[in-house]
Amino acid sequence: MSRKQKQIILISFLVTVGALLFIWGFMMYRNNSTEEKAVVTSAVTETPAPTPAPTKNPHEGMVKSSMTGQWVKPEVEAKRPYAVMINNIEYAFNRQMGTSKADILYEALAEGGITRMLAVYQDISDVKKVGSVRSARHYYVQFAEEWDAIFCHFGHTKYAVKKMKKLKTENISGLSAIGPIVYARDNRIAAPHNVFTNGRKIKKGAKKLKYPLKKDESQQAEHFQFNDSFTELAKGKKAKNITLPFSAYSTCQLKYDAKKKVYKKYEYKKKHMDTYYKKQLTFKNVIVQLVEESNIDRNGYQTMKLENNSGKGYYLTGGKKVNITWEKNEKEKTMVYKAADGQILSINPGKTYIAVYPKNRKKLIKIK
Repeated sequence: MSRKQKQIILISFLVTVGALLFIWGFMMYRNNSTEEKAVVTSAVTETPAPTPAPTKNPHEGMVKSSMTGQWVKPEVEAKRPYAVMINNIEYAFNRQMGTSKADILYEALAEGGITRMLAVYQDISDVKKVGSVRSARHYYVQFAEEWDAIFCHFGHTKYAVKKMKKLKTENISGLSAIGPIVYARDNRIAAPHNVFTNGRKIKKGAKKLKYPLKKDESQQAEHFQFNDSFTELAKGKKAKNITLPFSAYSTCQLKYDAKKKVYKKYEYKKKHMDTYYKKQLTFKNVIVQLVEESNIDRNGYQTMKLENNSGKGYYLTGGKKVNITWEKNEKEKTMVYKAADGQILSINPGKTYIAVYPKNRKKLIKIK
């Protein structure tokens, strides 16, 4: 083979190899481009994860009640409370009405070993029937004043009148000219245990007397503060049942319902019922306020050392009990319950029962 033929074969070989390399490179380039386009396309068309919708606040537009710690409308919190004297003698006890609607319920001795109650309502508007309504005692006037409540009563003692004048208590008396507008007797029930009223009538009477119907926070004592939600007493002692023998005639008992987390009230060995609403009285909080109590005169009327005074007591919730103290300064319009560490007592949201109980009968209290 000549030299020239060899050169032709070499050149042909190199041309063939070069063509093959060019074809291979072009195919690799096209494949890579296709993959890149696929990746880019995939990245562009990928659906983003949906943004979760914000959780709606169930209490939006509402405020916490200064009496129960529960969520209420601002217009309810702005209302001025009403405090109504409630008959609790056994005959009337069986016919009590409207008491289950009270936010705060006081019970204390009156004359003859009986107790009377003071039902305090933040919003009495929709309470259909309240009673039976009885006469005022001066220490109940003091309880009502702590809440800057309009005080409702049918009758009074001279001591109550004196206290109302001193404190300038705005009250609705059944024995005044406004009485027939606000109160009415139920003749099916024996007097004097047959006087009743309702929220609509009470508000009508307050308007006619031109009393302020909006709450003045500066006139309302603090009393306690509220937990954000139900909270057990970490250092509390067991207190599933409490028995309060106010006298040989009247004994209050409260039994804890662990399922509903409330204390159910009993008296005269019966369920304490609101016969209008057909409900047993129940409370999330129970306060026992120990006081110095004695007769004020030969008629057996009682008095209690509350004004500018302090004392001890108990707080019960969630089936447990702790010791507390209380301090009241009537001139400064202050009344506060305190925990053992001296801080303002924190209680659970809900209704509160306050037993204002004679200190000299403390040993008769049974807590199990």
